[in-house]
Amino acid sequence: MREPERTNVAPLSPEAARRPVKEAQRQDMKESVIASDLTIEGKIVGSGHVRIAGRFKGDVQVDGNVTLDTGAHLEGLVKASVVVVGGELLGNIENAKRVELLEGGVISGDVKAGSLTVAAGSRMRGQVEFGWDDTRTKSETKGFGNA
Repeated sequence: MREPERTNVAPLSPEAARRPVKEAQRQDMKESVIASDLTIEGKIVGSGHVRIAGRFKGDVQVDGNVTLDTGAHLEGLVKASVVVVGGELLGNIENAKRVELLEGGVISGDVKAGSLTVAAGSRMRGQVEFGWDDTRTKSETKGFGNA
């Protein structure tokens, strides 16, 4: 009688094959693109990522990332997790976890984000707030600066 062949691979149990993969793990956020030869006016609201290579006039509010490619133009308010600006943004960025201003990128507006990365060769005009923990209550800051 022959001895069973030895391998360093564990046998696949039927239970492991029946376990469903979580839907969130399988489904990545989709990216919507405004191509470089398009000009659109309106409002973008939803989940997923948005990449703008053309021109867009209006507010963008997504549960995802917004990327403004080199040569792109966006005029409006941006609310997203991560905002990457390689083109020109005329408007404010609010409540972003991270903002990246790439070389050649321009922001004319205020930025409020968890972190801000600014590359050499970029430009910005406006007020900036980053790195602050806004979870503090007003009672904790009461009297601050009123000495």
